[in-house]
Amino acid sequence: MRPLRAAAVTLAAALLGAAVPYLLTPAHAAGPVLTVTVTQVSTWSSGYGADVTITNSGDAAATGWTVEFDLPAGTTVSSSWSATRTQTGQRYRFVNVSWNGTVNPGASQTFGFNAAGLGLPLNCTVNGGACGGGPAPSASPSRTAGPSASPSAPASPSASPSASPTSTPPPNGPVVDVATAAQLTSALNSAVPGAVIRLATGTYRGAFTTTRPGTASLPITLTGPRSAVLINDGPSGTAPSCPQPTAGWDSGYGLWLFNAPYWKLDGFTVAESKKGIVLDNSHHVTISNVYVHHTEDEGVHFRRSSADGVIRDSVIEYTGLVQPGYGEGVYLGSAGSNWACHGNSGGVDRSDRVQVLNNRIGPYVAAEHIDVKEGTFSGVIRGNTFDGRGISGQNSADSWIDVKGIGYVIENNTGTFASPGTFVNGYETHNPTTTPAFLNGCGNVWRGNSSNLGGVGQYAIRITSTSKCAGNLNVVYASNTVTSATVGLTNIAVTP
Repeated sequence: MRPLRAAAVTLAAALLGAAVPYLLTPAHAAGPVLTVTVTQVSTWSSGYGADVTITNSGDAAATGWTVEFDLPAGTTVSSSWSATRTQTGQRYRFVNVSWNGTVNPGASQTFGFNAAGLGLPLNCTVNGGACGGGPAPSASPSRTAGPSASPSAPASPSASPSASPTSTPPPNGPVVDVATAAQLTSALNSAVPGAVIRLATGTYRGAFTTTRPGTASLPITLTGPRSAVLINDGPSGTAPSCPQPTAGWDSGYGLWLFNAPYWKLDGFTVAESKKGIVLDNSHHVTISNVYVHHTEDEGVHFRRSSADGVIRDSVIEYTGLVQPGYGEGVYLGSAGSNWACHGNSGGVDRSDRVQVLNNRIGPYVAAEHIDVKEGTFSGVIRGNTFDGRGISGQNSADSWIDVKGIGYVIENNTGTFASPGTFVNGYETHNPTTTPAFLNGCGNVWRGNSSNLGGVGQYAIRITSTSKCAGNLNVVYASNTVTSATVGLTNIAVTP
């Protein structure tokens, strides 16, 4: 396994404009004393992700917290989690949600955010005082300035900077705080509907699997900061003929939900595992703000009819380190040749209606950034950023997305390619024959996508066949754009 690349870089000194972190506290204080540390846990060319830790060094519990800071012009908070966010100009305000407002003496709470742009926070306060202790920093012009101009680089991975403030709903079941692999294993094995499992910062090594279902009204939540890292050093033992949790066998998956619908996975990291996050017969699962990297095979797999799921605001990179041709970023469904194992819906893997939203996928995703398999229907792929560097060309992996499914909407994505890698087209369709028969690779729609093919790719969108899609044609709208293509936008007639 390659070493973990997400080493945290503490930004506290930069935030204060001094060479010491935000940990200066009085020797003694009556009541709560809150300090704040901001840690950059991932970076990319146009932004970064950060965890914010609020620590109480006082002698009484704090019953609520408000963290505020400025960002320089050209940098915005594009998404956040575990706090309610508001904004005035370049000044951002984060208030605890109902379940993480209490900070006991010697304990801490966390929230996180993604930034579009590379500017670091300034003038940080917590409950009106300086984040490092002492009086609040003097006001800066940016606190009262009007809205800033949009950043020059696209937000990635994020929702639009103008999106509504995000917040985490209060738990409806027990809250379980875990800090060790054994505690996490126990919590996954005993989770009940409505439970919230909260990961502390740290590295968790083991085989993390759950078969515990949530419900529509009481989903189960697994949440933690980016600095909570799940690693599976497997696989080991003798595998069953079809993958399922089996005594004596370690799948090697970083996190595996099996027959476990209605979960929410938020904020943490999965790394250095055979596969990243795998969902089997686990419908209505929402994955948000996760970081998946350095996997031997694929990053995230919706499999065995894991329908109605969502993956959003996440980062997936460095996949396929051992098997490049199987190193997809996001894998929706299963190949027809694997339906004997995963075809649990009338013989078909119906991982339908999955939404892939506002993620950054790549660089060094060795296979397709998103592989949409035959027999799946009606998903949405929107607002993602694809970085094609490192795509391998193995096992026909030579495009950002290969669509073999039916009725997908693919819109407002941005894709780029630059060496190294093997790249043929930005988006492709294929039409495999299956039993039962479907019009695979048909009825899909592309609009508003921006493609830079790096002077290497032929078409932004290449439709393999029109005759096989009679009555359910693929549609490419004129709102799609392409630059640096060797041929052009698409090989079919464009719809105005």
